[in-house]
Amino acid sequence: MGSPDVISDERDDASVIAQSLDDPRCFGELFRRHAPPLHRYAARRLGSDLADDIVAETFHLAFRKRDGYDPARGDALPWLWRIATNLIRRHYRSEVRLYRALARTGVDPVLENHADSVAERVTAAAVTSHLAAALAGLRKGDRDVLLLTAWGELSYRQIADVLEIPVGTVRSRLNRARTKVRNALGGTADE
Repeated sequence: MGSPDVISDERDDASVIAQSLDDPRCFGELFRRHAPPLHRYAARRLGSDLADDIVAETFHLAFRKRDGYDPARGDALPWLWRIATNLIRRHYRSEVRLYRALARTGVDPVLENHADSVAERVTAAAVTSHLAAALAGLRKGDRDVLLLTAWGELSYRQIADVLEIPVGTVRSRLNRARTKVRNALGGTADE
């Protein structure tokens, strides 16, 4: 039997947040559950240096605002992604600069250390530079929806919750973004 101070992974996010109101240490469970995918997403959008700051600030803001969390929501993931996405939006210029540099060099700083071979790097660099240019050319809302889908691996409903827009708007923005990216890549890119 575990200690009553330890939160089991079986508890939903709302229960963890509620318990953290009495015992702030419990909030760390949310960090353990959700920080890794948020960090990967922020790193893909802004680079790893800013990703650390974005994730830290996301959880800092969430901790400060946890008393306003609606426990009926259960899953805190959309709430956390909304905070992170809003923080990322503040770094819009940095994100566009990252994509433009990526378009010029073809080297993705997040994936750079994980390439398996030189041949894969050359092929990836050609596609990556075009992809980065296409991403830099998207409207903010379209880029948010596309990257929350592709890199965040969120559902349409979760994205709608994160961005506080209707699911239909998520679908139309995603369709528009995919079309623009597909066209920028010569009409052959997989979704």
